[in-house]
Amino acid sequence: MSHQEWWRDAVVYQIYPRSFADADANGQGDLAGIRARLPYLVELGVDAVWLTPFYPSPMADGGYDVADFCDVDPRFGTLGDFDALVADAAEHGIRVIVDIVPNHCSAEHPWFKQALAAEPGSPARERFIFRDEPNNWQSMFGGPAWTQVEDGQWYLHLFDSSQPDWNWRHPDVPALFEDVLRFWLDRGVAGFRVDVAGAMFKDAALPDLPPGTPPDAEPSPYLHQPETLAEHRRWRKILDSYGDRVAILEHWSDNPEIMAPYLGDGQLQQVFNFTLMSTPWSATDWRAAIESSVAITASMPITAPWVLENHDAPRLATRLGVDQSIIRNPTEEALRGEIDIDRTRGLRRARAAALIQLALPGSAYVYQGQELGLHEVLDIPAERREDPIFTRTGGAIFGRDGCRVPLPWSGDAPPYGFADHPVRTWLPQPGDWARQTVAAQSADPGSMLNLYRTAVRLRRAHFGSAPDLAFFDAGEGTLAFTRGPGFALVANLGQEAVALPAHTGVLLASGPLEGDLLPADTAVWVSR
Repeated sequence: MSHQEWWRDAVVYQIYPRSFADADANGQGDLAGIRARLPYLVELGVDAVWLTPFYPSPMADGGYDVADFCDVDPRFGTLGDFDALVADAAEHGIRVIVDIVPNHCSAEHPWFKQALAAEPGSPARERFIFRDEPNNWQSMFGGPAWTQVEDGQWYLHLFDSSQPDWNWRHPDVPALFEDVLRFWLDRGVAGFRVDVAGAMFKDAALPDLPPGTPPDAEPSPYLHQPETLAEHRRWRKILDSYGDRVAILEHWSDNPEIMAPYLGDGQLQQVFNFTLMSTPWSATDWRAAIESSVAITASMPITAPWVLENHDAPRLATRLGVDQSIIRNPTEEALRGEIDIDRTRGLRRARAAALIQLALPGSAYVYQGQELGLHEVLDIPAERREDPIFTRTGGAIFGRDGCRVPLPWSGDAPPYGFADHPVRTWLPQPGDWARQTVAAQSADPGSMLNLYRTAVRLRRAHFGSAPDLAFFDAGEGTLAFTRGPGFALVANLGQEAVALPAHTGVLLASGPLEGDLLPADTAVWVSR
């Protein structure tokens, strides 16, 4: 692996800054809190961190409504705090990746304020997508994708009304974002995670969709336009001019025909692989998902990092603790009392899934709290919820707050060491997290946290960046593959214990073994 390809097999830790660690005891996380917890990340063994937005924002959508792309929101600190974090992380051998949000900005962005104050048809309005009559597009967050302003025109927002979409066909917009990229690259960031990467350009005709088309349907006139690929190629040239920098695209798609253009020469280096986040817990389904993903990228210069959790989806231990016919978003049904969640089973499966993810070729992204086995927090009161999805659907969809609750670090009661003093955290923490804290799990050799620490260390020692992956038959209900000649993973996704295949030693198991039997919902790394 060359110096410029550190990202190919990196373990990257996703930080949601508002919920990671609170240095000033105001109930919200901040950059200084992240900096203070760098030793934790070193012990975990990660190569890089990805910070979700910390830019000035009204926080109508968790910071993804950006009012200034080249500064730090005071609630998180200052540019000086950011620089200090990057410098300290570098001393520990950890790179820093930041979010970039090219589809939209905040309604508080100076350019959008200028657009509202300007006349219809003015240059200021042309930076956004205004029209006299709306089409029938719907917001990804529920409701119409258009909001009317005082003079009668309408503006487009694929997400919340506080997030007007940019018009990428106006030259000011690509010029702005090239400046934004260089601003953060000059400050030492290792790269960017690109939010809603396929929606930058819209079909210039803004055509109506056929009746009944869901907002996330692909293809569509607001996703995957060819001009987006051309813009990504320009971004790649900027990144390459800085040496070892990377971009990771967010695309919620597993359609090979749609994804293929993003994987070609000259495109940005990585595209998230979300396939396993919606794959039912069965060996057949997981093998098919992995084989399909590997086949798509095998002959391509672009790679697809594996993801099990992030800030937009219910926690893994909750998803895997329910009937697998309800895998996509079980939290809505659970909150309505329609399904039960088996927390013990969910955690056992999440431990096994961790060993599968970290044994796969390529890079892996771990979302904060995933390494603690946290469950989705389901009982957040309506008045404390902040996700605009909850508001825009009239409470019909509870949204993403449950996976964004501040982390538990230590102690027996909230705020669990999230801050040094008792504070009311911006989202409420459960009262039963004492055994889930970092301190409690650090002291428990069998904890989820120590499983992750050991797995990341062994990953480098035993197969590193080896691309080889070969499946083999280890019995009904099992997922089994080798990585090179001396390492194999065997995971039992069935309901009955199975015999372990021939091996010379057990490197790591997600749960207790029964002699030479591998229990249900358990994974093991073995030497051969």
